[in-house]
Amino acid sequence: MRAWGEPAERIEAAALIVTELVTNAVQHTSTRRIRCRLLRSADGVRICVWNRGRARIPAPAAPGDSAGLPVAAVPTVSGHADDDALDCLPEDGRGLLLVDALAARWGTRAALAGRLVWADV
Repeated sequence: MRAWGEPAERIEAAALIVTELVTNAVQHTSTRRIRCRLLRSADGVRICVWNRGRARIPAPAAPGDSAGLPVAAVPTVSGHADDDALDCLPEDGRGLLLVDALAARWGTRAALAGRLVWADV
């Protein structure tokens, strides 16, 4: 993307999106073949991650709700979040929320040969 002259902010967003989409593909498919491709257009860059899995891609969690708790439900002590309470929140389940926040748009396509997840930056 640097060679294409893309701005640093777009490169950073794309790197995080690629990381999240490839991580999801690794976690949710039993195949060892995952393909990642970047396509350049006049509108920006499309990131494509393909795998042989056909599992349903979940919708992103609601902001602040990856643990099933609203943000207001996180216990606080003296107006500050209690570190012990925050440590028990799961770290997974946030990837598509990040993709949703960073990408101009994203989506999925399923076929007999596998699943494609794409994101435009």
